[in-house]
Order: sequence, then C-alpha cells, then structure tokens
Amino acid sequence: MRHHRQLLAVTDCHWQPSIRSTSTSGGPAVPTRALTDLSSDELAAFRADAQTAYDDLRAKGLSLDLTRGKPSAAQLDLAEAMLQLPDGHLAADGTDARNYGGLAGLPELRAIFGELLGVDTKQMVAGGTSSLVMMREVLNFALLYGAVDSERPWIRERSIKFICPVPGYDRHFTLLESLGIEMITVPMHDDGPDAAAVAALVADDPAIKGMWIVPTYANPSGSVCSQEVAAHLSAMPTAAPDFKIFWDNAYALHHLTAAETKSADILSLAAASGHPHRPVMFASTSKITFAGAGVAFLAGSVENIAWYLKHLGEGCIGPDKVNHLRHAQFFGDADGVRAHMAKHREIIAPKFAELDRVLTEQLSGLGIAEWTKPLGGYFVSLDVMDGTAARVVELAKQAGIALTGAGSSFPYHRDPNDRNIRLAPTLPPVAEVTEAMLGVTVCVRLAAAEKLAAEKAVAAG
Repeated sequence: MRHHRQLLAVTDCHWQPSIRSTSTSGGPAVPTRALTDLSSDELAAFRADAQTAYDDLRAKGLSLDLTRGKPSAAQLDLAEAMLQLPDGHLAADGTDARNYGGLAGLPELRAIFGELLGVDTKQMVAGGTSSLVMMREVLNFALLYGAVDSERPWIRERSIKFICPVPGYDRHFTLLESLGIEMITVPMHDDGPDAAAVAALVADDPAIKGMWIVPTYANPSGSVCSQEVAAHLSAMPTAAPDFKIFWDNAYALHHLTAAETKSADILSLAAASGHPHRPVMFASTSKITFAGAGVAFLAGSVENIAWYLKHLGEGCIGPDKVNHLRHAQFFGDADGVRAHMAKHREIIAPKFAELDRVLTEQLSGLGIAEWTKPLGGYFVSLDVMDGTAARVVELAKQAGIALTGAGSSFPYHRDPNDRNIRLAPTLPPVAEVTEAMLGVTVCVRLAAAEKLAAEKAVAAG
C-alpha cells in the first residue's frame, strides 16, 4: 500500500501470539496480527465478529456526517463581531467603500493578506466571496481570449489537458470536467506533486496547458509542496508556452500545530526562472471568517493581474468593498489574522487528534489501512485495502455515517485502486468524531474481511 512517510499515522506493530486485543474506546476487540496472516478459520472468526459489530452499529440509528470540510459553528462564532462592522464607510485612502470602482479590491485588505501570502499588493486582487469562482474565471478567460502569454485562445486548440495531482480536490476536477478539459493524473507525494512525472508530461505535449496544486496542507493528503519541488515546477521546460500552475493556497494559514509551515514562494521562483506568468495563486478567507461571506484573492505577475482585471472589468464594476472594509477592520493587520487562526486551531486540532487516536487503536497492525497525520488543513486521507473503498463508504452510509464518495479525490471519480477515502472532521463536535470514526473502522474491517475471505475461497477452488 502507499506510504506517506512523515505524514503516515500508522506505526509499526510487533506481532503478538494472540489474535485479539481489547479496545479502550468502546469499539470491538481488534486483532494484533495482519489479516493476511490469519488462517481461514481465524479469518472466518474475525469476519463473524466484524459482522456482529457492524450489525450493532446499524442498530444505533446514527446520523453523522464527515463529507465536507466545513468550519463548525464554534469556528464561525469566532468572527461574529465582524457582523457589526464596518465602523464607517471610508477606506484608508478616503475611498467610499459603498460606491462603484476599485476593481482590484480594497488596498488595506490586500496589504494584510499580501503580507501573509508573501505577495506584493500590486500583484494581488481581492474579489468576491469564492476563490473557486476566480479559478473558473481564469479558465474561462483563457479559453475565450488566451492567457497573457498565449498564441491563441485555448478554445482554438485541438485539445486542452490539465495535470491533476492525486488524491486531490474534487471541485477542481469538476470544474475542468464541466469545461471539457482532459485530466491527467500524477501522484501527490509528501513534498508535493511528482515533479519528475509532471516535467516528463509537459515537455512534449503542447496540449497540456496547466496543472493544479494545493501547495500547503493539500486536500486531502495534507502534503506540503517543498521549495525544491516548487522551484522545479517553476523552471521546467514546457511544450505549451502559456503553461499555468493554478496554485490554490486555500490552507496556507490553517495550521494544526504551533510549528507553522510556510508556503513556497511560487511567484518569486517563477520570476527568477524566467516564467513569471506561469503561476496564478488563489486563496480566501472562507475557512477564516465566514464560509459564505468571506473574501477571495488572486495573485500573479503584474501582467497576469492586468490581464485578469481587463477581462473581469468587462462584466464587473467592482467587488463588495464594504465586506473588504469589514474584514480589514476586524483583523487590523496580519498579526490579527494569525491570532485569529490560532483560535481556529484550538477548536479543530483536538478533532484531528481524536480521529487519529481511533484509527490507530482500531486499525494499527491489521495491514488493511494507512492514513495521513496532517500538520494543517481540513482533511485526513485514508487508504483502505485495495478494492474496498466503495464498499466501506456504502457500509458506512447504511449505518448512518455519511462519507465523501469513494473516488471523489480522483478525476472522473475513478480511483484506479478503489482505496482512498477523504475524512473531514472539522464540522462535528469531538464526541461525534469519536463515534463516527469507531463506525468507520468497523466498516473498514468488515470490508477487508469480506474481500480476503472471497480471495481465500477463490484460491481454495
């Protein structure tokens, strides 16, 4: 199975002569040997126990949800005072935030988040509430008009392809699929996308126009793109002169520990390598203030910003600067954002710790699951036994536990190994995380036992 090196939460387990150990978290007893090492009789006994545990789980009538990375009500409450803002309507430069204009967004808000993201204010736009909308706009503008360094509009190309590191963000894939853009997968490692694989793909295929990266605490793996990988991607030769890196830095500030990871400086790396227009950065406050009423940001070269604003201005007079002013007054400065994010960490870090504790207690040593232990972000990536992810999700659904659909972390919902499940523990309270994960581990064990039993039956003839 795939390993996550530093991110892997499963520890090596010494073999024990007994088959069972006692659970301390309310779940069923768990074997201390890999299921593949069990005899047919032992596996049959394990499967029977797993089925009993599952029947008991269904009888509880649960209704739990780990599907989406949503902030909890307690997190949203952290920004409740922002609803009383802004105090007045004048920006720092005297601009009336209530009026038209200011297509690039409020300067003082751009200054705050420019410092946090390592971007010059002149290279940043503060827009509406959704960074995903900004991503769609950039794609649509490139399709219709070509990028700033394009020879022609992308829509005039014979085909358009994008590289998608996997596992990845399902909404990225949905966006590309809706526009008819072909998706090519590469592995996502602990230090970012497989740079060698990306370089080999883009070197000779001019149809490959771009790639996605969630560089910091990636969705769902929690991977962090290293400075070395970012430099490689910035400098690599590409057959398409207008190749783009969509740098979706959604979780740049969403740390789960006091050791805050710093994102690679993609804009400076690209400029230094002679490809200043290659990266387009996206970010937002959706998981900082209010998920439905935050502010999205776009950053890039000065030329990329001018290109974006030119086409944006054809259908937009300006963003919601009152909301921008509200955010700027609420935070005050970059340190205000950092202090605010520390409060988020206090709320959600225990949920990740509890998820990991239950997985470790219930699945370690069985050889049927691996998972990440991220240092930030909103997700845990769970790899179950090959060929069982869809079964695990279905079993969980029947038991009243909603999980993200199997395959969602892959383009076209096709996980070639049927192994990956994205877990999102931020929304429910800790007690519900415990109950949900105990249920999930029951489903993982039952699905694995079913598969191994079927394989043994086939082998026995």
